Amino acid sequence: MANTYDLNLLTALDALLATGSVTAAAARMHLSTPAMSHTLARIREAFGDPILVRAGRKLVPTPRALALVEPVRALLAQAQALRAPLDAQDLATVDRRFVVRAPEGIAVVFGASLSRALESDMPLATLQFLPETLADPGGLREGRLDLDIGSFRSTDPETETQVLSQQRLVGAVRTGHPLMKLPKKNPLSAQRFAAARHVGVTPRAGEVSAVDLALEALGLERQVALLVPSSFSALIAASRTDLVASVPERTARGMAASLGLQVFDLPVSVPAEAMRMAWHPRHGADPAHRWLRERMQRVLDEPRWIVPSVASLATGARKGVV
Repeated sequence: MANTYDLNLLTALDALLATGSVTAAAARMHLSTPAMSHTLARIREAFGDPILVRAGRKLVPTPRALALVEPVRALLAQAQALRAPLDAQDLATVDRRFVVRAPEGIAVVFGASLSRALESDMPLATLQFLPETLADPGGLREGRLDLDIGSFRSTDPETETQVLSQQRLVGAVRTGHPLMKLPKKNPLSAQRFAAARHVGVTPRAGEVSAVDLALEALGLERQVALLVPSSFSALIAASRTDLVASVPERTARGMAASLGLQVFDLPVSVPAEAMRMAWHPRHGADPAHRWLRERMQRVLDEPRWIVPSVASLATGARKGVV
């Protein structure tokens, strides 16, 4: 017998043994009769046996072929089972830990809803969030991370990515901030904005803030007096100081009322910030991993989670809980 043969040969062999006819087997496999005859020749070569021989006007199986009937059917059934997607009952048996690197706000705002969904569909699985600032360039490729979520612009060429949402950046300052004390006919200028003291969100390694790039294009530079790991931290800092925060609009407006912040349009042109989700292709067809990706997309698409959760966080922060 040849050293190797592909699964298609076993499928064709099963059809030939079941029908006892090249023509019928060809129809069953949606092939032409000549193509099936060629496949039978390959099967004979692979197994070192005629498999089907002519007896009058019919083809009859050899003893070797008869001995192959049940093993071939069993192998094909096992192969089909491997290809079948996990159903809800199968997901309930998945016992694994999903590791997700994401901005602080993802865990704070969506962690509870993700945990409830996990308990419902995969009760044996756990979800671990790591900070976005954790430097691990090969985390997805080498299996230490299941998902990477953030506003990163550069990605490993081996990974697959999906845009979860796009938001424009806005500015936020405490109510009564000197930056906002302007005549109505005299809008905030890029120069005055740059001259203020800022709180920035630490960018990923090798990346530069989109706000800094926009100011640089105008020959301007801002003073970032404080760097924090997330937009949430930046807004809390802005509420307690005269620092200016530049963060995604949905986050800023969700926290504005609770923190006493005034939100304003940036006086420079900054591209909308894309929130991306990245994973390694090895997980592309994995049902459990696909469940996690789809659930992450779903919770991020539900704006109703944003305001109450952020408001609760902000209220706690003002009382010194956070």
